[in-house]
Amino acid sequence: MMLSVVMQTLDTTIANVALPHMQGSMSATQDQIAWVLTSYIVASAIAMPATGFLAARFGRMQLMLASIAGFTIASMLCGASTNLEEIVFFRIVQGVCGASFIPISQSILLDSYPLEQRGRVIAMWSMGVMIGPILGPALGGWLTESYSWRWVFYINVPFGILAFFGMWLGAPKTLLDKTRKFDWIGFAFLSIAIGSLQLMLDRGNGEDWFSSTEIILETALAAMALYLYIAHTFTTKEHPFVEPRLFKDQTFLIGIGVSFIVGLILYATMALLPPYLQGLMGYPVVTTGLVTAPRGFGSMLSMMICGRLIGRIDQRLLIAFGVGLTAWSLWEMSRFNLYMDESLIIWTGIIQGFGLGFVFVPVNTLTFATLAPALRGDGTSFYNLIRNIGSSIGISLSVAMVARMTQANHSILTEHISPLNPLLRPGATEGWQLKSAQALAMIDAEITRQAAAIAYVNDFKIMMYLSLLVLPMLLLVKIPAAPRDAPKETSPVMD
Repeated sequence: MMLSVVMQTLDTTIANVALPHMQGSMSATQDQIAWVLTSYIVASAIAMPATGFLAARFGRMQLMLASIAGFTIASMLCGASTNLEEIVFFRIVQGVCGASFIPISQSILLDSYPLEQRGRVIAMWSMGVMIGPILGPALGGWLTESYSWRWVFYINVPFGILAFFGMWLGAPKTLLDKTRKFDWIGFAFLSIAIGSLQLMLDRGNGEDWFSSTEIILETALAAMALYLYIAHTFTTKEHPFVEPRLFKDQTFLIGIGVSFIVGLILYATMALLPPYLQGLMGYPVVTTGLVTAPRGFGSMLSMMICGRLIGRIDQRLLIAFGVGLTAWSLWEMSRFNLYMDESLIIWTGIIQGFGLGFVFVPVNTLTFATLAPALRGDGTSFYNLIRNIGSSIGISLSVAMVARMTQANHSILTEHISPLNPLLRPGATEGWQLKSAQALAMIDAEITRQAAAIAYVNDFKIMMYLSLLVLPMLLLVKIPAAPRDAPKETSPVMD
C-alpha cells in the first residue's frame, strides 16, 4: 500500500522540473505543456470522490489491483508518448487510476487495526503521503539530467509491479454492497464543480484572473455546480454520492479543515522554493532538489516519533506542537535573502518537515476516530479530496501573490532610481550609472530580482499566519474515550 501511495504522490511533483525538456520534445508552447500537470491533477480530483462507491460495489482489493495495473500501464505509455495529445490522455488515465490509492489504503489500515494501534500504522503510511511530493522535484531533476524526461514516468513501472503483487498476496478482502446505486446526478455536479475549480486555479495566474472571460466562466460554473450538488445531496431520496451523515461528525469536520490547511502549506511551500532557488539564486535543478530533500527526512523522523507517542499523549497537544514548529520554520523562511547559504534552507526545511509530521499523523488518526466504520470509505475519499483542493488553492494563490507583490515592490523600488541617488551619480560603480541603456537594463533586472525576493518572503509570512489558524480549531476536537470499532471488524470479512 505504501508503494502505491508513494507512486501517486510522487507523480504530483516529479514531472514539474521535466516540463521544459518535454516542451522541446513535443514542440509545445509553455501553456500547452502545462496540461501535462493540469490533466493529472484534474482527473485525480474528479475521480477521487467515486472511490467510496467503487470500493463498496466491487471490493477494495479488486479496485486497488485494477487501479495499480492501470496506473503502471499509463505511466509506461506516458514515457513512450510521441506527441502532446498522447501524453495528456495517458496522464488523465494515470490520474483516474491513482485517485483511489490514498483513500483505499487509508480505509484498509483503519479497518485492519484497532484504535490503539492506528497511531504507529498511520505514521508509517503517512510517510508515503508526505515524502512523495517532497522528493519528487529532486528525483525528477536527477532522472531528467542523467537520462531523459521519459524516465520520470518509467520509474513507476517496477514499483507498480511490486505494489500489484504485494496487494494481490496480502491485502484483506472486505464485504461488498451490491445494492448500492451510483448517484450519477451527484457525480456529474461534483465533477463539474471540481474540474472547473481546478482549471480556474491552474490557469488563473496566466490569464490574469478575473480580467479573463475564461476564468469568470469557470468560476461561475464551479459555484453553480457546487450549489446544485449540495441541493441534490440533501434532498435526494436515493443514496447520495457522498454520504451526508459525514457532516454530522464534528471531529471529522475539524479534521478536514486542518487537512485543508496542511495541504495548502505543504504544497504551496514546495511550489515556491524551486523558483526562488533556481530563478533568483541561480541554483541548478539537482542542487535545488538536494537542499529541499532534507524536509522529507524531518517528516520521516517526526512520524516515527509521533507514532509511538499517540495513545500516551493527548493528540491535540501533538498537533499544537507540530503547528508551532511549522509556524516557526515559516517565520525563519520569511527572513530569507538572496545572499544566504544552503544551511538556512536545509535546517528550516527539516524543522518544517518535522512539524508537519507531528500534525499529519494525529490528524489522520483523530479525523476518523469517532466516524462510524460504515462511513470510512466515503470519509477517506472526501478527506483526501479536501486536502488536494487545499493544495491546489495554496499553489495558485501563492504564485499569484508572488506575481502581484513583485509588480508592487518593483514600482516602489524604482522610486529610488534617479540622478539624486548618490549611488547612481557619475563616478559611481561601473555598470550602475544612469548613462547607457545597458546600465539601465542591469539596474532594472536587479530591481526585479529584489522585488521578487521580497514577494516570496512575504508569502512565507502569510503562510505562517495561516498555519496558526489550526490552533483554535483544536479546541473543538473530541477525543474518543474508547474504540468505536465492533470486535468483528478487527478481522477482515471475505467478499
